[in-house]
Amino acid sequence: MLGMALALPAMAQASSQPQSAAARVESAPDRAPRVPTFKPDGDLAGELQVFSTVYEDTFAGIGNEQALGFLELVKANPGVDPWLPGEGTLITLPRHYVLPDVAREGIVINLAEYRLYYFSPEGVQVYPVGVGTEENPSPLTKAQVTMPLESPAWYPPASIRAEYEASGEYLPKMIPPGPGNPLGTHALLLSEKGYLIHGTNKQFGVGMAVSHGCFRMYNEDISRFVYQVGKGTPVQVIREPVKIGISGGEVWLEVHRPHEEYSARDRERLWQQVSEKVDQFRQQHPEVQVRRKSIEIAVDQANGLPIMVGEKLTRMAADESASSPGAEPEGQPEQTLYF
Repeated sequence: MLGMALALPAMAQASSQPQSAAARVESAPDRAPRVPTFKPDGDLAGELQVFSTVYEDTFAGIGNEQALGFLELVKANPGVDPWLPGEGTLITLPRHYVLPDVAREGIVINLAEYRLYYFSPEGVQVYPVGVGTEENPSPLTKAQVTMPLESPAWYPPASIRAEYEASGEYLPKMIPPGPGNPLGTHALLLSEKGYLIHGTNKQFGVGMAVSHGCFRMYNEDISRFVYQVGKGTPVQVIREPVKIGISGGEVWLEVHRPHEEYSARDRERLWQQVSEKVDQFRQQHPEVQVRRKSIEIAVDQANGLPIMVGEKLTRMAADESASSPGAEPEGQPEQTLYF
């Protein structure tokens, strides 16, 4: 948990009343967003929170209630049983983000972290989303919202109907609204032909790679979100497992492993991506220095939690002067500390 200790900002208690996840979901308001709206601070937004479980809780239920994905909870809480965390276990709610390095407007979906960012004049909201599998990937695209849909019917494409037929199952040409509809209660139609942001009747898949390419949200989120998002809202779909940014003179790095299990091959690929990203960042920001050890910790954990890996030289010099009044500057810090 060393990376968490290095990255952890002030933590807020998310729940004080011991209720089951199912009971807490029922009390949610109809239209108010279930997630906070954070004001970005440079390239960062949000804060980590802690949550005290009751005996009935599972990560799937907590994710549904708190609008967080199953995998992001698992990665942020190593060593905790996601199906039986136990009574009174404090778990981390990963709501601290390095913002994606793209135009921060409208909707940005980062496939690598299974998250949807919604940027508005008030700030940014972050939602978990289910995305396409390796066999049926979600498209990397720039699109727009064309229409909100209430109680959508589903017209399965021929490819999906063929899959069902090959497995001996029958899938009709139209699935009417209702509990058996995979699109859930609401949807946003996109200009990218055949793709939607929609609810689901299989809520466990939110925050995982499970769909045929569309983007699944909890019904409790999409039923509110469709009333926030207007026609023409831009939608960017990216794949960015490594994010780096500056906030208040500090350099922060966020690394996402692709699966719950973390193989040596995945680690090698991520290290290469991190190396390239950090080199590019330093070229763009020559005034910063980064610590190799902190970067190694971020890659070793790859838990999706931001970790501070460096800072601006001007800030470092000011900190050194404050800690040693009257001392002469000693030039650059030891190079062994830096990437």
